[in-house]
Amino acid sequence: MEASAPDVGDGAGQRTRGRRRRGGERKTRAQGRYLMCVHTTKEATHIATLEGRSMVEYTVAKAADETLQIDGNIYVGRIQNVLPGMELAFVDIGIPKNAVLYRGDVTFDDDDVDGAPTNNKRIEEMIRAGQTIVCQVTKNAIGAKGARLTQEVSLPGRFAVLVPNSSTVGISKRLADGERRRLRKIIDEVKPQRHGVIIRTAAEGVSAEDLARDVASLAEKWDAIEAEVAKSNQPRLIYRDLDLAVRVLREELNDDYRGVLIDDRDLYEKVREYVLAVNPELADRIEYYDRSTEDLPLFERYFVHEQLHRALDRKVFLPSGGSLIIERTEALTVVDVNTGKNVGKTNLEETVFRNNLEAAEEVARQLRLRDIGGIIVIDFIDMESKANREAVASALRQALSRDKTRTQVFDISELGLVEMTRKRVNEGLLESVSSVCTVCDGRGFVLSTGL
Repeated sequence: MEASAPDVGDGAGQRTRGRRRRGGERKTRAQGRYLMCVHTTKEATHIATLEGRSMVEYTVAKAADETLQIDGNIYVGRIQNVLPGMELAFVDIGIPKNAVLYRGDVTFDDDDVDGAPTNNKRIEEMIRAGQTIVCQVTKNAIGAKGARLTQEVSLPGRFAVLVPNSSTVGISKRLADGERRRLRKIIDEVKPQRHGVIIRTAAEGVSAEDLARDVASLAEKWDAIEAEVAKSNQPRLIYRDLDLAVRVLREELNDDYRGVLIDDRDLYEKVREYVLAVNPELADRIEYYDRSTEDLPLFERYFVHEQLHRALDRKVFLPSGGSLIIERTEALTVVDVNTGKNVGKTNLEETVFRNNLEAAEEVARQLRLRDIGGIIVIDFIDMESKANREAVASALRQALSRDKTRTQVFDISELGLVEMTRKRVNEGLLESVSSVCTVCDGRGFVLSTGL
């Protein structure tokens, strides 16, 4: 056994149709593809995103953790040592485990560095041991790896991202060409003199006044950070990003969400206050789910618990009777596609093709739901037709396009395998809701000590 059962909330109550108590007093319910359910425990906040009735994402925010849940935080750091052979440096940011700064994430002033052209400089020419820097965490520590840092600090707001001390100007590629042209005209008006600005997808249709207000707020926040940095050069935290629940809403909340249900009063008040400040027209979609008056806990009412347990199983069943087997290893994740009870109606090639199409859609959903990152190998059932193989690969890419985490997919090989990568951002669903078995040390079997 590798994982203990997830600890995500209260037990099931009697399944009766209960009263609906909400924070908003809306007479009609907003329309949208997604519903976000936020459940709090003493240990963590659990965020489930549902598309229709199906859970598509599950995020766990551990209770205030100064060493692990630090993504987005800004620190004063001190370079401990530089490793030229690895092109990285270890940085003390005031937590027990040193963070890692790679060469590509180092920024410097050309006037302060002698030698080769900028793009050929070695890391030991850019930074040195004992140097104090301002840095931001871009990835939490995962396993034995320390948190990843960058010197290119950015402050995300609702509609824009401020890049301090930079000339960067950018607009989200997801916006239509006409909207991009409109926003490009606005950028010159709202961009602070010393800082760069990146316009986010959420800025679609936003007025110049709202955009300017968002950027001005970020600039004020950066001024406060600079003042804090000037007080001391000791390694320490100088800016903490928003709580994960609020951060998720900052990144995601739009008209596609029909509601956000929160079963903790304090968190509800905090989230609603934030949304009222940045996006007031969506504030009535933030709703309080009162545990004391509802017949069922939030996750029971929306069947999150049972979907979560299925998401932790190695076997996934497909609608037509086929199945997926998902196995994770240190090096990569392997997905095996089987026909199972799917015997088809016409011929073998057609049966296999239809089964693989179903599998492609489900694989994309499972990777997003389980937050699986790194190298992934999918073993589709062999198909004779080249057109069918290309259609399955295309279906997989199309399904993955809905995933906001970056992926790269290669064509089906001669062995019927698809190799792909998905950027590893977090530790993954299984690791976030489980602990390694102390008896078998996560290997899944107990050795005989009598030998």
